[in-house]
Amino acid sequence: MGRKRVGILLNSAMHRGIPRRKTGQESLLNYEEAASVYDMTPCYLKLEDIDTHSGFCYAYIKESQGYRRTVIPIPDVIHNRAIYSRENAGMEQLIRKGPLVFNTCNRYGKDVIHELLGLNPELRRFLPATEKGMSGLKYMMTRFPDLILKPCRGSVGNGVMRLTRRENGGWSWSYRSQLARRWVSVPIDQDALPRQLLHRLAVVPYLVQERIPLAEITGRPFDLRVTVQRGWGGEWQITGLFAKLAPPGGFVSNIARGGEAVPSSLALERVFSGEKASNIRMSAGSLGLAIARCLEQSLPGLADIGLDIGITGEGHPYFIECNGRDQRYGFHKAGLAETWKESYNRPMSYARYLLERVERG
Repeated sequence: MGRKRVGILLNSAMHRGIPRRKTGQESLLNYEEAASVYDMTPCYLKLEDIDTHSGFCYAYIKESQGYRRTVIPIPDVIHNRAIYSRENAGMEQLIRKGPLVFNTCNRYGKDVIHELLGLNPELRRFLPATEKGMSGLKYMMTRFPDLILKPCRGSVGNGVMRLTRRENGGWSWSYRSQLARRWVSVPIDQDALPRQLLHRLAVVPYLVQERIPLAEITGRPFDLRVTVQRGWGGEWQITGLFAKLAPPGGFVSNIARGGEAVPSSLALERVFSGEKASNIRMSAGSLGLAIARCLEQSLPGLADIGLDIGITGEGHPYFIECNGRDQRYGFHKAGLAETWKESYNRPMSYARYLLERVERG
């Protein structure tokens, strides 16, 4: 018998780049090497090419001469790496027809995740104080001198803002200027917020959170990206960690916004003793596993997440954000090549586990 097929569902733009091997930060080679270990062939799909009525689909498959687009039966197991909401009609139809799709939905509102974690008494102490919308902003400005404002839906730091109380009692508003393509800070009046700020809060829902006083390296705050994935047997495991440093003068650590990826041990040992740095790494991993196990109870198909865990100067971990489509290239940028490859290997081992379950009926 030939190799088993596993579907890799990509968004349309990335899928178009496959014949030219232009898939951005997603490594097809890593998928192919990992799938080979488990005697599988990855088949690269896009939702529009799947015909649930006939049971067939178009897929790109790697051959000796490159990638060939061919018609195949819909794979029994599909790893979703495209962005779809929980209400996507095409995804719902696909799931109803029978393939096991893991990471079914990988875009959740930040407010939804925070509320789910807040229901768990054991996790509440790892959550920053959080409110929502304009009323939440006014309330939080009376409680905390430093606030982070985040769009409930968004990624790679888009739309993030900061409000900081100044020594004279006024406030500074920091945001990324699209025109100047840099961060700017302007003084504002708490009782007469700028029209531009009010407009941003009116257009999309925002979370308002206390800004955690993150540990810093030469004035650059950093947090940890903790990759948590299901592997063989379906159990959650920590694949790896790396640190994300904000750019000089910045407060957002996203790599796509100028942040720098470095090994977590290197960052932590610049701030803490070796023993404490090791304990913090273990605590961040334990917190990541607890968060994954909590979220899986409410989010069907969850199997592969990247968690941003902030560390205070005293070493206390805080949950910052959950990424349903973990951008694994951070491991590569941090020089952690083996962990980068493992972040592809683990979902392929989970796919093989699911395939064997399908075969057993």
